[in-house]
Amino acid sequence: MAKSLFRFKQFTINQEGAYMKVGTDGVLLGAWCKSNNAKTILDIGTGTGLLSLMLAQRNSYAIIDAVEIEPQAAKQAQENFDNSSWSSRLRLFNCSVQDYKQITDIKYDLIVCNPPFFVNSMKADSIERTLARHTDELTFKELSDAVNELLNNEGLFSVILPSETENEMRDLMYRYGFSLVRKVNVIPVPGKLPKRVLLEFSKIYNECEFSELIIEEFGRHKYSEAYKTLTRDFYLSI
Repeated sequence: MAKSLFRFKQFTINQEGAYMKVGTDGVLLGAWCKSNNAKTILDIGTGTGLLSLMLAQRNSYAIIDAVEIEPQAAKQAQENFDNSSWSSRLRLFNCSVQDYKQITDIKYDLIVCNPPFFVNSMKADSIERTLARHTDELTFKELSDAVNELLNNEGLFSVILPSETENEMRDLMYRYGFSLVRKVNVIPVPGKLPKRVLLEFSKIYNECEFSELIIEEFGRHKYSEAYKTLTRDFYLSI
Protein backbone atom coordinates (compact mmCIF):
# COMPACT_ATOMS: atom_id res chain seq x y z
CA MET A 1 0.00 0.00 0.00
CA ALA A 2 1.35 3.43 -0.96
CA LYS A 3 1.96 5.79 1.94
CA SER A 4 -0.45 8.71 2.28
CA LEU A 5 2.32 11.32 2.53
CA PHE A 6 5.16 11.36 0.00
CA ARG A 7 7.89 13.74 1.12
CA PHE A 8 10.23 15.38 -1.35
CA LYS A 9 13.10 17.73 -0.49
CA GLN A 10 11.07 20.94 -0.81
CA PHE A 11 7.42 19.84 -0.73
CA THR A 12 5.11 17.09 0.43
CA ILE A 13 2.38 15.31 -1.52
CA ASN A 14 -0.68 14.20 0.43
CA GLN A 15 -2.07 11.36 -1.67
CA GLU A 16 -4.36 9.71 0.84
CA GLY A 17 -7.45 9.96 -1.35
CA ALA A 18 -5.68 9.83 -4.70
CA TYR A 19 -6.46 7.07 -7.16
CA MET A 20 -3.16 7.68 -8.92
CA LYS A 21 -0.30 7.81 -6.44
CA VAL A 22 3.12 9.41 -6.86
CA GLY A 23 5.08 7.27 -9.28
CA THR A 24 8.27 7.15 -11.29
CA ASP A 25 6.58 8.41 -14.48
CA GLY A 26 5.57 11.74 -13.00
CA VAL A 27 8.90 12.29 -11.27
CA LEU A 28 10.78 11.52 -14.49
CA LEU A 29 8.74 13.97 -16.53
CA GLY A 30 8.92 16.72 -13.90
CA ALA A 31 12.68 16.42 -13.62
CA TRP A 32 13.37 16.02 -17.36
CA CYS A 33 11.23 18.60 -19.14
CA LYS A 34 12.78 21.96 -20.03
CA SER A 35 11.18 24.59 -17.80
CA ASN A 36 13.84 27.21 -17.05
CA ASN A 37 12.72 29.76 -19.64
CA ALA A 38 8.99 29.28 -19.24
CA LYS A 39 6.88 32.12 -17.84
CA THR A 40 3.60 30.24 -18.18
CA ILE A 41 3.20 26.47 -17.70
CA LEU A 42 0.14 24.23 -18.07
CA ASP A 43 -0.08 20.82 -16.36
CA ILE A 44 -2.83 18.73 -18.00
CA GLY A 45 -4.31 16.12 -15.65
CA THR A 46 -2.34 17.13 -12.59
CA GLY A 47 -3.65 14.41 -10.24
CA THR A 48 -2.02 15.07 -6.85
CA GLY A 49 -0.27 18.17 -8.24
CA LEU A 50 3.14 16.48 -8.43
CA LEU A 51 4.25 17.87 -11.80
CA SER A 52 3.11 21.40 -10.98
CA LEU A 53 4.99 21.37 -7.69
CA MET A 54 8.16 20.00 -9.26
CA LEU A 55 8.05 22.72 -11.91
CA ALA A 56 7.37 25.41 -9.31
CA GLN A 57 10.50 24.25 -7.49
CA ARG A 58 12.57 24.25 -10.67
CA ASN A 59 11.30 27.58 -12.00
CA SER A 60 11.18 30.46 -9.52
CA TYR A 61 8.94 32.84 -11.50
CA ALA A 62 6.57 30.90 -13.77
CA ILE A 63 2.81 30.95 -13.28
CA ILE A 64 1.65 27.33 -13.34
CA ASP A 65 -1.91 26.35 -14.19
CA ALA A 66 -3.08 22.82 -13.45
CA VAL A 67 -6.18 21.18 -14.92
CA GLU A 68 -7.80 18.16 -13.26
CA ILE A 69 -11.22 16.73 -14.17
CA GLU A 70 -11.77 14.45 -11.14
CA PRO A 71 -13.13 16.45 -8.16
CA GLN A 72 -11.40 14.50 -5.37
CA ALA A 73 -8.04 14.68 -7.12
CA ALA A 74 -8.51 18.40 -7.77
CA LYS A 75 -9.33 18.99 -4.09
CA GLN A 76 -6.22 17.13 -2.98
CA ALA A 77 -4.01 18.91 -5.52
CA GLN A 78 -5.29 22.26 -4.27
CA GLU A 79 -4.43 21.27 -0.69
CA ASN A 80 -0.93 20.27 -1.79
CA PHE A 81 -0.54 23.59 -3.60
CA ASP A 82 -1.74 25.55 -0.56
CA ASN A 83 0.74 23.73 1.69
CA SER A 84 3.70 24.48 -0.57
CA SER A 85 6.04 27.45 -0.71
CA TRP A 86 4.75 28.41 -4.16
CA SER A 87 0.99 28.61 -3.64
CA SER A 88 0.80 32.15 -5.08
CA ARG A 89 2.05 30.87 -8.45
CA LEU A 90 -0.10 27.71 -8.65
CA ARG A 91 -3.67 27.77 -9.98
CA LEU A 92 -6.00 24.77 -10.09
CA PHE A 93 -8.92 24.34 -12.50
CA ASN A 94 -11.36 21.49 -11.77
CA CYS A 95 -12.44 20.76 -15.33
CA SER A 96 -11.39 18.91 -18.45
CA VAL A 97 -8.76 20.43 -20.70
CA GLN A 98 -11.38 20.32 -23.45
CA ASP A 99 -13.48 22.74 -21.36
CA TYR A 100 -10.47 24.70 -20.13
CA LYS A 101 -9.35 25.65 -23.61
CA GLN A 102 -12.76 27.28 -24.13
CA ILE A 103 -12.36 29.65 -21.16
CA THR A 104 -8.71 30.73 -21.34
CA ASP A 105 -6.87 32.99 -23.75
CA ILE A 106 -3.40 32.10 -22.42
CA LYS A 107 -0.83 30.68 -24.80
CA TYR A 108 1.64 28.71 -22.71
CA ASP A 109 5.41 28.47 -22.94
CA LEU A 110 5.40 24.88 -21.68
CA ILE A 111 2.70 22.22 -21.49
CA VAL A 112 3.33 18.97 -19.61
CA CYS A 113 1.19 15.87 -19.33
CA ASN A 114 1.43 12.45 -17.72
CA PRO A 115 -1.74 11.27 -19.47
CA PRO A 116 -4.17 8.41 -18.88
CA PHE A 117 -2.61 5.51 -20.72
CA PHE A 118 -4.74 2.37 -20.64
CA VAL A 119 -6.23 2.29 -24.14
CA ASN A 120 -8.96 -0.28 -24.88
CA SER A 121 -8.21 -2.18 -21.68
CA MET A 122 -10.35 -3.49 -18.83
CA LYS A 123 -12.07 -0.70 -16.92
CA ALA A 124 -11.09 0.07 -13.36
CA ASP A 125 -13.48 -0.67 -10.49
CA SER A 126 -14.46 2.96 -9.83
CA ILE A 127 -15.30 5.94 -12.00
CA GLU A 128 -12.53 8.01 -10.38
CA ARG A 129 -9.87 5.41 -11.10
CA THR A 130 -11.20 4.99 -14.62
CA LEU A 131 -10.84 8.73 -15.21
CA ALA A 132 -7.28 8.59 -13.89
CA ARG A 133 -6.12 5.54 -15.82
CA HIS A 134 -7.96 5.43 -19.15
CA THR A 135 -8.11 7.58 -22.27
CA ASP A 136 -11.92 7.73 -22.26
CA GLU A 137 -12.00 11.33 -21.01
CA LEU A 138 -8.78 12.45 -22.73
CA THR A 139 -7.87 10.68 -25.94
CA PHE A 140 -4.53 11.33 -27.56
CA LYS A 141 -6.40 13.16 -30.32
CA GLU A 142 -8.06 15.45 -27.77
CA LEU A 143 -4.73 15.98 -26.02
CA SER A 144 -2.96 16.94 -29.24
CA ASP A 145 -5.85 19.27 -30.15
CA ALA A 146 -5.57 21.00 -26.78
CA VAL A 147 -1.78 21.36 -27.00
CA ASN A 148 -2.05 22.85 -30.48
CA GLU A 149 -4.56 25.44 -29.25
CA LEU A 150 -2.93 26.29 -25.91
CA LEU A 151 0.82 26.29 -26.70
CA ASN A 152 2.47 29.37 -28.13
CA ASN A 153 4.45 29.07 -31.36
CA GLU A 154 7.80 28.93 -29.55
CA GLY A 155 6.58 26.66 -26.76
CA LEU A 156 7.40 23.09 -25.79
CA PHE A 157 5.13 20.13 -25.10
CA SER A 158 6.59 17.38 -22.88
CA VAL A 159 4.86 14.06 -22.22
CA ILE A 160 5.63 10.58 -20.87
CA LEU A 161 3.94 7.59 -22.51
CA PRO A 162 4.07 3.82 -22.71
CA SER A 163 6.51 3.02 -25.50
CA GLU A 164 3.89 1.23 -27.58
CA THR A 165 1.78 4.41 -27.87
CA GLU A 166 4.61 6.68 -29.03
CA ASN A 167 3.84 6.43 -32.75
CA GLU A 168 0.20 7.40 -32.26
CA MET A 169 1.14 10.56 -30.38
CA ARG A 170 3.92 11.44 -32.81
CA ASP A 171 1.61 11.10 -35.81
CA LEU A 172 -1.01 13.33 -34.20
CA MET A 173 1.51 16.02 -33.27
CA TYR A 174 3.08 15.93 -36.74
CA ARG A 175 -0.32 16.75 -38.26
CA TYR A 176 -0.27 20.05 -36.34
CA GLY A 177 3.21 20.91 -37.56
CA PHE A 178 5.13 19.82 -34.46
CA SER A 179 8.54 18.17 -34.59
CA LEU A 180 9.93 15.72 -32.07
CA VAL A 181 13.01 17.50 -30.70
CA ARG A 182 13.94 15.28 -27.71
CA LYS A 183 13.29 11.64 -26.91
CA VAL A 184 14.40 9.37 -24.07
CA ASN A 185 13.74 5.64 -24.00
CA VAL A 186 13.16 4.72 -20.35
CA ILE A 187 14.50 1.23 -19.61
CA PRO A 188 13.56 -0.39 -16.28
CA VAL A 189 16.66 -2.64 -15.99
CA PRO A 190 19.56 -3.51 -18.32
CA GLY A 191 18.64 -5.92 -21.07
CA LYS A 192 14.93 -5.04 -21.05
CA LEU A 193 13.00 -3.18 -23.71
CA PRO A 194 11.89 0.39 -22.95
CA LYS A 195 8.62 0.59 -20.99
CA ARG A 196 8.18 4.35 -21.19
CA VAL A 197 9.29 7.13 -23.50
CA LEU A 198 9.81 10.81 -22.71
CA LEU A 199 8.93 13.03 -25.67
CA GLU A 200 9.38 16.75 -26.28
CA PHE A 201 7.64 18.48 -29.21
CA SER A 202 8.11 21.93 -30.72
CA LYS A 203 6.91 23.79 -33.80
CA ILE A 204 10.47 25.04 -34.20
CA TYR A 205 12.32 22.30 -36.03
CA ASN A 206 15.50 20.89 -34.52
CA GLU A 207 17.27 17.59 -35.03
CA CYS A 208 15.89 15.18 -32.45
CA GLU A 209 18.15 14.56 -29.45
CA PHE A 210 17.87 10.87 -28.58
CA SER A 211 19.07 9.12 -25.42
CA GLU A 212 18.29 6.20 -23.14
CA LEU A 213 17.84 6.10 -19.37
CA ILE A 214 18.14 2.97 -17.24
CA ILE A 215 16.27 3.19 -13.92
CA GLU A 216 17.60 0.29 -11.80
CA GLU A 217 21.03 -0.67 -13.08
CA PHE A 218 22.44 -2.87 -10.31
CA GLY A 219 19.39 -4.63 -8.83
CA ARG A 220 16.15 -3.81 -7.03
CA HIS A 221 16.25 -0.17 -5.80
CA LYS A 222 19.87 0.09 -6.99
CA TYR A 223 19.42 3.09 -9.22
CA SER A 224 21.65 4.17 -12.09
CA GLU A 225 23.81 7.25 -11.70
CA ALA A 226 21.93 8.90 -14.55
CA TYR A 227 18.58 8.41 -12.78
CA LYS A 228 19.97 9.65 -9.47
CA THR A 229 21.46 12.71 -11.16
CA LEU A 230 18.18 13.53 -12.89
CA THR A 231 16.07 13.27 -9.72
CA ARG A 232 18.51 14.34 -7.00
CA ASP A 233 16.86 17.72 -6.42
CA PHE A 234 13.62 16.03 -5.42
CA TYR A 235 13.97 12.69 -3.67
CA LEU A 236 15.01 12.75 -0.01
CA SER A 237 17.01 9.59 -0.59
CA ILE A 238 17.58 7.34 -3.55
